[in-house]
Amino acid sequence: MLKTVTRTALLALPLLVAGCSSTPKNEEGNYSTISSNQFINANYKAADTLLQQLSGKLVADKPLIVATVVNIDALEQTTTLGRLVSEQLSTRMSQGGLSMLEMKLRNSVYLKRNQGELMLTREIGEVANSHNAQAIVVGSYAETSDMVFINVKVIQPNTNFVLAGHDYVLAKEAIVRSMLQRN
Repeated sequence: MLKTVTRTALLALPLLVAGCSSTPKNEEGNYSTISSNQFINANYKAADTLLQQLSGKLVADKPLIVATVVNIDALEQTTTLGRLVSEQLSTRMSQGGLSMLEMKLRNSVYLKRNQGELMLTREIGEVANSHNAQAIVVGSYAETSDMVFINVKVIQPNTNFVLAGHDYVLAKEAIVRSMLQRN
């Protein structure tokens, strides 16, 4: 009996040692960490806030356009962060019942390589008219050493009036920092 217990213990020992010596998984690769990441939640909350402010201000049969969220210090530049914020705002506003026009499928919009759909104030009215858009979602971000401040607005293109706006902040943790690298 003692011999069987000893043999079983000796066979199980490598498994126990291997289990104890394994390195912990990278936190950024862990599903629970990623699914609860602040980034998507913050962008969806921003879109929800815009939707609330837009209630009753828009007509159902005309689309909105989302411009790429840009670097406030260089309005013709953006990063993965700016492009993804724009995408997530568009997705959430579409989920909220608005008609969102996908600009990446249009030929007549100025697309700067690796930047996205950049729209400066002087271009907004022209692009909106050519696509029959009633409003354009624009935004900018500013970086500090440990935060990213984001401002998004919904602008009526023929008047440049701001119909809705929201400011929010993201902690500059590893995922956000990686999206801010210029590419």
